[in-house]
Amino acid sequence: MIGILTHHWAKPNLIDEARTLLDLNGAAQRLARGFVARQTLLSLTDQSKITSIVTWESEEIYNIWKSSRERAEIMTGSERYWTKPPESERFRIV
Repeated sequence: MIGILTHHWAKPNLIDEARTLLDLNGAAQRLARGFVARQTLLSLTDQSKITSIVTWESEEIYNIWKSSRERAEIMTGSERYWTKPPESERFRIV
């Protein structure tokens, strides 16, 4: 099993819209084969920072989701919400 930790920094005037987009992406992930769990974290020190922790059965399955048509449709144009590109790291769950 793997976990993916991703940080997003929303533009101050688009924080609610950015959260809505990430929640929509999360709802679609829940329907994907191999999805395990997802949590959204809101920073206590940076109001614009939205972090997600997503768990998948394997890295291969996550890669399928990452390149899926469903994800592409949801995330098309999402760069308009962020002050900088998201930062993501993958972890093996032990």
